[in-house]
Parts: sequence; structure tokens; C-alpha cells
Amino acid sequence: MNTQVSYQLDNGIAIVQINNGKVNALSPEVIQQLGSALDRAEADKAVVILTGQPGILSGGYDLKVMMSGPQNALDLVAQGSALTRRMLAHPYPVIVACSGHAVAKGAFLMLAADYRIAIDGEFKIGLNEVQIGMTMHDAGIILARDRLTPAAFQRSVINAEMFSPEEARVAGFVDRVVPAEQLLESAMAIAEQFKQLNMPAHAKTKLKVRAGLLAALDAAIEHDRVHGLG
Repeated sequence: MNTQVSYQLDNGIAIVQINNGKVNALSPEVIQQLGSALDRAEADKAVVILTGQPGILSGGYDLKVMMSGPQNALDLVAQGSALTRRMLAHPYPVIVACSGHAVAKGAFLMLAADYRIAIDGEFKIGLNEVQIGMTMHDAGIILARDRLTPAAFQRSVINAEMFSPEEARVAGFVDRVVPAEQLLESAMAIAEQFKQLNMPAHAKTKLKVRAGLLAALDAAIEHDRVHGLG
């Protein structure tokens, strides 16, 4: 892999880091590389820790691609939705170690993980699509409705409210908030706990628990593809 997405295997734990410019934009290339990282982690039978650069997990989709034409935007959102759908069904545990801001698709990566750790500080986590003039896509609505509290879902999706790390924990984006210097240590500790799971049982139970969500996402992804993002 090139430097946009790195992969490091450490005793059954795959550390996957996004490193794509100032805001860690999710371009088609980055999404493809994240998919390749999941392939590799599955082959390695490894627990996944997905993280970003210091100060940011991701600011969302690459705006250059989103502004380059309706079809390019539609294709990128479809690729992103397929990635989060895959994360939700990944046969090994997926941890997101949020290293700072997580905005729009960056926040959706957190909603697609099995466990989410964020660092404390002056960071914002949330879905700002409405604020920047995007009608929320159906797949995003389905995922946010499933993972957020009812009140936070309304405030986040309809009002584009952004949350501090602790507010994001209450809302449902995050499971645990830690000091910045403890992020990787905390994620590794959770990963070590997850390594003790019976992985076939984990994978089968995950699919049973999320069967309705995955089916709804499949339908929503197809609806977005056919009807667009307006």
C-alpha cells in the first residue's frame, strides 16, 4: 500500500492508518485501499484498529471529487457506503481509534465500527452534510438511525449538530473517551480483549444482530444509486 493507507500487523492486531493530506479526505483511492486493508486483515485473521493522523480521523469525502460532477459524487458516496456496510459485516472485530476530528464520512466510519475510542480535546464529531448543502443520502440515514440515540439522530442528521468527544459518546458515535496520549494504548488493550473471542461465533452473531440493518443498507445503497443524492 502507498502512504494514503498504511497497514501494520502486530501479534494478531492490524493497525490501519489513513494518511491523506490535511483533512484525511476519503477519495476513491483511499476507500479502495481501506477495502484492501480489510482484505488483508481478514487473511491475517486480525482484529482491526482503524485510525487517522494526529488531530483528525477524517474530514469526510474528497471535496474535489464531490465537486467534479454529479456522477463522480454519486459514485464516491456509493463506494463509501459499500465500505461502511463491509465494516459492519467484517468477520473480525473493528475498532476505530478516533485521533481528533471526525466529520461527515469520517463520523460514519465510527458508526460502522464494533468499538469506538475518541481522544478528549477541542475536537468535533458529527454529520455536517446539511450544513454544507448536501441532502443526507438514504444509506447514511439508515446507519445513523441504527447507531445514534433517537434525540442525537434528529439533531445530527437534520440539524448538522457537531459534538465534542464526550457529547459524541452520549450521542452514540463513541464508546469511550481517553486522553490523546492513551489512544493507541487503549485501542490495543481493547483489541487484546477481542482476540479472546471465538471469532466464528463473533462473526455469525454479528451478522445475526445486524441482519436487519445490513438488509436495509443494501436497499438504501441501491436507492441512492438509482435516485441520486438530492
